[in-house]
Amino acid sequence: MGEPVKPLRIGIVGAGKISGAYLRTLERLTSVRLTAVTDLDQGRSEAVAHQAPAEHPVAVAPSVAALVARDDVDAVLNLTIPAAHADVALAALGAGKHVYGEKPLAANRKEADAVLAVAREAGRRVGCAPDTVLGTGTQTARKAVDDGLIGRPVAATAFMTSAGHEKWHPDPEFYYRPGGGPLLDMGPYYLSALVHLLGPVVRVTGASSRPRAERTIGSGPRAGHTFPVEVDTHITGVLEHAGGALSTLVMSFDIRAARLPRIEVHGTDASLSVPDPNGFDGPVEIHRGDGWDTLPVSAGHRDAGRGVGLADLAEALSAGRPHRASAELAAHVLDIMLTLLDAAGQGRALPVSSTCERPAPVGGPPAGRGEAR
Repeated sequence: MGEPVKPLRIGIVGAGKISGAYLRTLERLTSVRLTAVTDLDQGRSEAVAHQAPAEHPVAVAPSVAALVARDDVDAVLNLTIPAAHADVALAALGAGKHVYGEKPLAANRKEADAVLAVAREAGRRVGCAPDTVLGTGTQTARKAVDDGLIGRPVAATAFMTSAGHEKWHPDPEFYYRPGGGPLLDMGPYYLSALVHLLGPVVRVTGASSRPRAERTIGSGPRAGHTFPVEVDTHITGVLEHAGGALSTLVMSFDIRAARLPRIEVHGTDASLSVPDPNGFDGPVEIHRGDGWDTLPVSAGHRDAGRGVGLADLAEALSAGRPHRASAELAAHVLDIMLTLLDAAGQGRALPVSSTCERPAPVGGPPAGRGEAR
């Protein structure tokens, strides 16, 4: 019997709010171990280190450069703001570290391409959220598609509707500036799920609107403050998948209330209702013509939390296989979103220049590029 695989040693860059969700997951994973942390606010770094168990102490690094230079860091968990994602990833790769980061992979295609190129040259792995698609919700739905329970996939719908984040967020302006908007904010969850379910996207068309020029903060110390809207806040599009299925997408900060499903996949034999891709689980229902039936959980990580994608990367390194929440998938999702915004602005269909391998399912044999199988 071989020696047990040593856990991948992780250094966190960015100890803000989302780090709490990752820390709760990391503490119960055996394939990774937190060893260092850094943040612009040293107090937040110290709070993370203070919570670490005595048998696995966590060092506080004074800077990103200091953290990526540490010998006890094998991979960097990049939880910085989106504008800093590419810079931190490149610094980590330059120091010979693997990287896993929050979505999006980068702010634009040029930055995303640079991260991919440097990773290939360095021979290092880059992963990217969301990893919610590795939970039982999306994976049980995927197994139903792959097993042919709905026949040949024909169409899908994906809806994310809200009245806007200013109702609850005390500092919501960044959601309404370039790089924000409903598509870039929430699209990675829905589009990653659609690629898992139906494969990569080859062409898009769309339209967008900006019904209100200003928004008003509804909570917190700045309640009542008005700020300008600089991006379109209602996006609708049609995505053509490599296998021929067509997905209809609506992402909006302009809908007060709706009874729309999160995701549905329709085939020649049945329809499938898929739970919220911003979560890891939820019921998957199938309609074969005589009412909706709930499918038993058949695939995916049970009781998963944010960080399971990082664990998958660590296990993939040991096994010599591709990791599922990959930079290639994240770059393709970013390209789909940016191309859709371009198509909406130009009023015509546009090809998506990138592609990616359809990630292997969790709990089943690998699937390749193209239509679901």
